[in-house]
Amino acid sequence: MATDVQLPNGMRVACLQKHEVLLVNLEIESYFSNGIEVNPGDTIFDVGANIGLFSLAACERCNFNLQVYAFEPVKELFKLLHRNIERNSGLARVEALPFGLSSEAKPVKFAYYPRAPVLCTAYPDEAADIEVMKEAILNSIMYLDEAPLPVRCLRWLPEGPRRAIVQFALKQTLRPRTVTCNMETLSRFVRDREIQRIDYLKIDVEKAELDVLSGIAAEDWGKIRQVVVEVHDIEDRLRTVTSLLTQKGLDNIVVCQPPTLHQSNIHSVFAMRTNKSG
Repeated sequence: MATDVQLPNGMRVACLQKHEVLLVNLEIESYFSNGIEVNPGDTIFDVGANIGLFSLAACERCNFNLQVYAFEPVKELFKLLHRNIERNSGLARVEALPFGLSSEAKPVKFAYYPRAPVLCTAYPDEAADIEVMKEAILNSIMYLDEAPLPVRCLRWLPEGPRRAIVQFALKQTLRPRTVTCNMETLSRFVRDREIQRIDYLKIDVEKAELDVLSGIAAEDWGKIRQVVVEVHDIEDRLRTVTSLLTQKGLDNIVVCQPPTLHQSNIHSVFAMRTNKSG
């Protein structure tokens, strides 16, 4: 059941889990750091848009003078994305798209978590996902003011009971439903829409980041000026992604971790093309 929550900037957004919104919004703010710039008139791709927090934050930063393509393949989340864009995007040109971006155009089965929709993924691994989230909660999230009160209270418990409670809660939360989602490639979308420039490509797709990057044809990399991608460092993926971005001419690379994910295997990679001629 969807409910509304108010963001710090006064916008009201529809969501499935109120406790996720302020934490995700905190992560979204970090996407505008490390040299990343957004300017009025820019074209932005929001890949893995979820309920639209990144798209709306970008609009606000540019006085709602943007072209944003927001991709969200999970039907329940797309409905909320569309609603939030209709409600808050003002005069910005924001288009909610009911499919994801991947290495090829095809249907893909996703694990959809109604109690943790921000974690929806095409690559579920229950044991590994619980471990990552458990460490994120214990090392970072429970110390954040934006965390729900029950999570903040964990810090006062002894380590043993604290870990047991988090483990139990995550096993109850990460109970997926399987849903089928449609996927497209970035390059085919760019070709169909005749898009000549992507000023900011944001990718947050829960372990499918290499699939998105694989869907970019060689001739389209030069159109991309800035990238921020969440990378799950599985099988040396962080090195793979940073090497690929460097190879494609995005030569100003910064790697850090979001405030909610310190000491996890999840990193944010910021990449900028300093050679504007492509």
